[in-house]
Amino acid sequence: MFVKICGITNEDDALLAVAMGADAVGFIFAPSPRQISAQQAYDITRRLPPEILTVGVFRNELPARVIEIGHKAGVKGVQLHGHETAEQCREIAGHFRWTIKAFAAGDENLPRADRYGTDMILMDAPEPGSGKVFDWNLAGDAPSQLKLILAGGLHADNVTAAITEVEPWGVDVSSGVEKSPGKKDPVAVMRFIENAKSAAPEQYRGDDDGPYNWDFE
Repeated sequence: MFVKICGITNEDDALLAVAMGADAVGFIFAPSPRQISAQQAYDITRRLPPEILTVGVFRNELPARVIEIGHKAGVKGVQLHGHETAEQCREIAGHFRWTIKAFAAGDENLPRADRYGTDMILMDAPEPGSGKVFDWNLAGDAPSQLKLILAGGLHADNVTAAITEVEPWGVDVSSGVEKSPGKKDPVAVMRFIENAKSAAPEQYRGDDDGPYNWDFE
């Protein structure tokens, strides 16, 4: 089970997430209480192990700016969390090894997500980044061949139920493991990752060393 801890604003929280077993950490470059600069992200990403996927989160940003900021921050992947078109997404995906396209629950474009040039998609609440739970049945609209990452209102006490119902490839959390906006709660991070990994559907279970190699070129 792929687990991404998003909204990282400082090195201590990034290292905590890694130590607890997260596969990816996310840095928000869009307007948000958790927004950080490319330089701040770079100072963190350069200290993380190579097997960790670092992701820059953008919303409705021009492709050229996504590419510029993402490279300056040193992230390995980008997450497009706005109304980016399929053409824009494919353009950006040509500059990063990993690209995640986010869709709001009920988005009419979700059934056509396979046109966006990436095999990883994220499904969030209708108000992206709100931390609110939505009807998980809507995840069934996503193309089955894509890797689905579930987000939106997840926390340690409901992530098991979410994974059991949706059987996603991965889960993403930000506010659900925080003490305050931008500051993670170590116990909440630990419990979320443990519960998510334990609930992984059989088809997504990896070996004890972890199923991912994000340093692959």
